[in-house]
Amino acid sequence: MDLFDSSPLAEEKAHRPLADRLRPQKLSEVIGQDHLLGPDGPLGAMLAAGSLGSLILWGPPGVGKTTIARLLADETDLEFVQISAIFSGVADLKKVFEAAKMRRRAGQGTLLFVDEIHRFNKAQQDSFLPHMEDGTILLVGATTENPSFALNAAVLSRAQVLVLERLEVDSMKLLSTRAEEEMGRDLPLDPDARQQLMDMADGDGRAMLNLIEQVAAWKVDTPLTAEQMGKRLMRRATQYDKSGDQHYNLISALHKSIRGSDPDAAMYWFARMLEGGEDPRYLARRLTRMAVEDIALADPQAMTICLHAWEAYERLGSPEGELALAEAVAYLALAPKSNASYVAYKAARKLAKSTGSAPPPKHILNAPTSLMEDIGYGAGYQYDHDAEDGFSGQNYFPDGVERPDFYQPVERGFERDLKKRKDYFAKLRAKRQGG
Repeated sequence: MDLFDSSPLAEEKAHRPLADRLRPQKLSEVIGQDHLLGPDGPLGAMLAAGSLGSLILWGPPGVGKTTIARLLADETDLEFVQISAIFSGVADLKKVFEAAKMRRRAGQGTLLFVDEIHRFNKAQQDSFLPHMEDGTILLVGATTENPSFALNAAVLSRAQVLVLERLEVDSMKLLSTRAEEEMGRDLPLDPDARQQLMDMADGDGRAMLNLIEQVAAWKVDTPLTAEQMGKRLMRRATQYDKSGDQHYNLISALHKSIRGSDPDAAMYWFARMLEGGEDPRYLARRLTRMAVEDIALADPQAMTICLHAWEAYERLGSPEGELALAEAVAYLALAPKSNASYVAYKAARKLAKSTGSAPPPKHILNAPTSLMEDIGYGAGYQYDHDAEDGFSGQNYFPDGVERPDFYQPVERGFERDLKKRKDYFAKLRAKRQGG
């Protein structure tokens, strides 16, 4: 036997990580994905009908994407072939497809599992299509990125997207119990420390098992408290990609919490983004946009608060300047809300586009030359300051354009006063034009 050859006995004695030893051997052992694997779930229904199709498994790290793909191959008697889009290129794909064709001729199907499939470019993704269509491969791709943005439409049209969920508390507890049974001993942790361990794993089953394996190796006489454990373990980094799906999900949550007048939820999502490493300047810009879009003239002070908070951050930097942004978050959440200006702006843009180059009515055009005066520029213009109540009530829209009602202030905040003013001028205008 060669020096580097291994015997089955040697492999048994070699250390196997806990995550590998606890890898499920059948689909019923998979934790936390019952919505997919249960009798009424899409995978459960496919397997019961004996008609498994190509799939895209979308979910965070450590929730069982690779395991499910491997077990699906076992359930359907397909040859399991795994590649990673990080390490594979066109030449590797050609070899995989050729081997799959040979198996097919021998009566054996292939389940091709592609990890990180979103990392393949368009041409590489397109290379799967003919082999998916003729049955040479059954594609199962795994991705942590939103397939809508990361995968070609052609691939998505030929595969069903299944969403895997991060592991919840009950699933993490079950995983911990299985780990202790496998190791033959309990973790040296008190209840609070156990909860903190699950918090550290942040819904990632693989990370949870790795942490458990570290804790189990400690030589301690009494169960550790959460504080004691925290000194020995580093908290797992929060899942956050400043240019990916998490980025857009969290800013959406922050925006909608502010729009929904919930300062506590807004402060939480603001903190989540900062903890994830988001640039506070990006948050300052988005907060200012929220003030303009969702509060507007219901509280004209809101935009000023945001701009001042932004300026304070620029002057103070982190972490002190982030408090100014936090104050803006609280102010915006509790401010009266109105999108009346936003709606009016969009409606005005739509009308401006449809009316093209319609000129202003001549009576509101200046006539700096005699020629312009001769053709009617400025004729009939009424100077509002000379009119009764300082209001002439003249028409300022192009001739032939029916007067719209773009801006409709709400009965909230400062816009309540603006609504009264608008209604006053509308009545006065009708009176002046009617007379």
